[in-house]
This record gives sequence, C-alpha cells and structure tokens, in this order.
Amino acid sequence: MNDLSGHPAPTSLTAGLVGLIRGKPVTAADLDAAALFTLDAVANSLAGRNSEPGRVLMNWWQARGASNAAPEPARLAFLMGALCHILETDDLHRESVVHPGCVVVPAAWALAGARGATGRAFLEAVLQGFEAATRVGMAVGPAHYRIWHNTATCGPFGAAMAAASLLGLSDDAAVHALGNSGSQSSGLWQFLETGAMTKHLHAGHAAEAGVNAAELAAFGFTGPPQILEGEKGFFRAACPDADPAAVLRKPDAPWQLVRTSIKPWPSCRHTHPTIDAAAELRARLAADGIAADAIEAVDVSTYAAAIDVCDRPVVQSDYEAKFSLQHTAAAALLFPLVDFEAFGVAARDRCAPLAARVRVHAADPWVSAYPANWGGRVRVRLTNGMELAADRTDAKGDPEAPLSRDEMIEKAAMLLHHGGIENPKPLIDAILGLAASAALPDLTLN
Repeated sequence: MNDLSGHPAPTSLTAGLVGLIRGKPVTAADLDAAALFTLDAVANSLAGRNSEPGRVLMNWWQARGASNAAPEPARLAFLMGALCHILETDDLHRESVVHPGCVVVPAAWALAGARGATGRAFLEAVLQGFEAATRVGMAVGPAHYRIWHNTATCGPFGAAMAAASLLGLSDDAAVHALGNSGSQSSGLWQFLETGAMTKHLHAGHAAEAGVNAAELAAFGFTGPPQILEGEKGFFRAACPDADPAAVLRKPDAPWQLVRTSIKPWPSCRHTHPTIDAAAELRARLAADGIAADAIEAVDVSTYAAAIDVCDRPVVQSDYEAKFSLQHTAAAALLFPLVDFEAFGVAARDRCAPLAARVRVHAADPWVSAYPANWGGRVRVRLTNGMELAADRTDAKGDPEAPLSRDEMIEKAAMLLHHGGIENPKPLIDAILGLAASAALPDLTLN
C-alpha cells in the first residue's frame, strides 16, 4: 500500500480497519437497518432543538448566518451531532460504550447532502462509520471510560470513515483521514459535576472532526497511520488497559450497526436495565392492587460503570435526573410511562422521597457480564414486609430485546412532534426509502 506521496505506508491497525470495513458485504437487510438508525438519529437532532441547549445552539447557528445559505458540511455535521445528543434518546453500542448515531449520521448526512449522493451511498457510509467508531471503542478498555467519553474519543474515527466512503477516498487516503480524525479525539466526563452542556459539544465536535479530516485527505493532507497503536498514539495516551486486537477481531461478524441498541427511554442508557426491571415491578404491584406508595425500600444492583456514571441520589435538574439510577428507578415505579415529563420539576418532586430510599451497588452477575450485556436487578420491599424482584440481563431496545420496526417509527414520530414537526410522515417515509432514493430529503434545521 502506498501513501499519498507514493511511498509505502506502514502496516497499521487503521489500515487493517479500513480494509476490513470495505471488504464487508452489504445486504438489503443491512441497508434497511441503516435507514432505521438514520431515522432515529435525524429525529433526535430535530427534537433536540426543543431544549435549553438546543435553543442555545440554534441561536449560535443563526447568529453566524449559517441558516441563510448552504452550510459548510463540517459545520452542519457539528450542529446536527450536538443536537442529536441532547435528549438522551439516541442509540448506544454496548461493547464500545459509544453512541455512534449522533456522530456518524450527522457527518454522513451533511456531506451526502452537499455532494448530492444517492440514498444507498449514504446508507453504506453510515454502516461503515458505525463499524469504525465501535471497533475502535471495543478496543479502548474499561479504564478509558472512567475519564474519557467514548463517543467523543472514538466518534471521530466513525465520522471520518463515513466521510471517506462518500468522498470516494482510496484506502490510503482513508487511512490518513482516520489518522487525523483520531488525533483530534477528546472529551472528558468532568461536565457531569455541574451538568454543563459539554456532552453535546462532544458529539458535534466528533462529527465535524471526521468530516474535516476526510475532506483534507481528499486534497492530499496526510495523517499518522499508526494513530491507534503508535508509541505516541491514542491507545498509549488515553487507554491504560487497551485491547488493540479488538479493532480487527471477528471480521466476518454482522455489521456493528445491527448490534447497536435503541433507547426507548430519554435517559442515560446505563439507567435502562433499572427502568425496565422497575417498570415490570410497577405492573405487578398494580395488578395486585398495591400502590407504589407502599414501597418501603428499593435495592438496585447493576454493573460498576453504571454506578460510576449514574449514582446520583439527589437531582436538581432534568439532566441530572437522566443520569440518576435513584430517580429513574423511582420514576419507573411511580409512573406508567418514563417519558420527557418524568424528568421535569413536578416529576422530580414526586420521585424524590422514593429516590431517597433507593440504594445502588455493583454486583455479579451484572459486573462480570459487562460490557457484552448491560443488566441489573431491582428489588423492592413493601411496608408489609413483602419483597419482589425483577432482573434484566439485557434491557428493552438491546439487540436481544429489540424495538420492533413499528416501535422505532412510533418513537421517531414522537421525537419529530417534540421538535415541532406537525406532520412527520413524509420525512419518515423518505428516510425509510433511502435505499432506492436518488438523493436525501431536504432537512430544515432553522
């Protein structure tokens, strides 16, 4: 293999990743899955405008005059990516702990729209982008996630891979694109202490960085082929227990997009096993005519990463509530539906007394099963001494317990209504029909 100057490029994990991805076959079912995941991401981006961070982003976008002309693809990818990650309802790939949709779909959508790419070319780029982001994510090791936000650090690889596909880059140029996107990997969890808006910036930056890196590679701008495994590369810098072999492991496995989970509830995915189990207990109590107010204590056992990110007994904002095992357990036990309203002021006040009686801890089998499975157990003790428990090896929305096609469409319609689109059906139909479409539908973000 030669680099852009005609010289042999070093063998690298990145070169192997590009070759693996481009050698994978694409079936009609794969394209259909990519269209559904695209629908989810686009709906999240449009819905994200209806939020405090979303309004800030839109004010910034309009102040820059970007809404008055065809926007630069990288800038549009930033906006769409940031908006997509706001409401905590975007997809999540468990083994990598990456939200690929909020990075890959905006990057691919912005570039495909600017270049007039076909729907099929766009969907193939989405498949490739998901694969790159998640394969890098599966290699970073669990210690990385304690400080670094995997979506922010691994996402640029996915955005660059998707962009490289749409730009028709050679394998050599794609390696350079991934090298330069990886050199921009960043994103720290410090924002959790104050509930700052930084998490949304992470997704936007990752999408933008990948597009810029690929576009530069198309002009001959070189990047480090060994960005992952090099002595001064990504793994050495930020991944104390990296597993580099995971990047190329199981090359014949299904596309990682179909191994990605879809969120049915608007909160951190780490809270979903707890919500799922607690909702079952609420239904069982209701069937026996027992009010949730009869619950004296709640015990939540799950895996360590969920505790690290979501052990938050007291919440003071809807955003903090979305990252609280205590609040989400209480909400699922008290409310028939855990929706956006379940995190508002009135819901937080209603849940606070029960949330104060929720104890969380890490325990097996959930600890040992993570990250392949994100599970947990909720046990409640009633005032009469009765105890009930429900387990989840996997949560609703995981590949083992997937949302149906109709449920995904219903979710997208709900998000699009939340984003101010009164009649979402034309957009939904257009996205689901992308495999046979000559171009992407128009998307107005103003």
